[in-house]
Amino acid sequence: MTETIHNWEDHGYLATYVSKNGSFANLRIYPHGLVLVDVQSCNDLSGGEIEQLLNKIEERMKELCHRNIKRVKRLPAIVRGDAIDKYWPTADGRLVEYDIDEVVYDEESAYQNIKILHSKQFGNILILSGDVNLAESDLAYTQAIMGSGKEDYTDKEVLILGGGDGGILYEIVKLKPKMVTMVEIDQMVIDGCRKYMRKTCGDVLDNLKGECYQVLIEDCIPVLKRYAKEERMFDYVINDLTAVPISTSPEEDSTWEFLRMILDLSMKVLKPDGKYFTQGNCVNLTEALTLYEEQLGRLYCPVAFSKEVVCVPSYMELWVFYTIWKKRTDV
Repeated sequence: MTETIHNWEDHGYLATYVSKNGSFANLRIYPHGLVLVDVQSCNDLSGGEIEQLLNKIEERMKELCHRNIKRVKRLPAIVRGDAIDKYWPTADGRLVEYDIDEVVYDEESAYQNIKILHSKQFGNILILSGDVNLAESDLAYTQAIMGSGKEDYTDKEVLILGGGDGGILYEIVKLKPKMVTMVEIDQMVIDGCRKYMRKTCGDVLDNLKGECYQVLIEDCIPVLKRYAKEERMFDYVINDLTAVPISTSPEEDSTWEFLRMILDLSMKVLKPDGKYFTQGNCVNLTEALTLYEEQLGRLYCPVAFSKEVVCVPSYMELWVFYTIWKKRTDV
């Protein structure tokens, strides 16, 4: 290997080692005692070989330092440029490595990139434009956005905004509602989930109409405006739209404008004693949650809300869910 050493009087030194096959290592030693070793290889070493190499490096460092090393922390190797991408960010910007072993579905629709990846731990995971939406393991998400088992959906009118994975629709239909209307803009999400997320949606997406439900392939904003004009009312509105707004409406000036418009329109079709359910965000994003709650005070009608924190398995973070209802204005 070719060795190059850079020495700084007051800042320690850096040594680089480059092999003929392109593999290389950096050794950075700081005056206060921190030693960093970075080894990079391109398809030359197996996982076991890398571990053996790192073990030898670690043992050699201990010998050179006369066993005076206080602490060693080794991070797992990051695989870049692999055929299967295993790294996805959490909502609060942490990088998570999933145990992905197969790309099940990867298509580009008119609205977004749609991926369904298989995880050994979580089953198939729906990812929309880089955002982890739902895995087959995530019944906790579906239950939370339906009210965590506290609601009676029997003979109720329910409106689902989004929900293309079919999980909410599948669970509500079991509860004998009067009618469920689901409005999903992207047919390709439904097509992918109907085939590859059946542990989540069952057979409910096999047909766009059933005994007590219908699925509309439309933008939810015009549908909400139409229902408001017709004075059609619902006992429950469940907002399961993606975190990044997808809309054909020119009124979408910003994410907050979009969210407030959805909220206002939803309140207009919600019965006086009805409830509106939606996901919020990661518990660590306190500023975003505060901004969302500020929007609730700017709606056309006064509302109250409660929130619940739930662990969604494939998110690998705690998630906030909101229940919103109209305040009584009795005089």
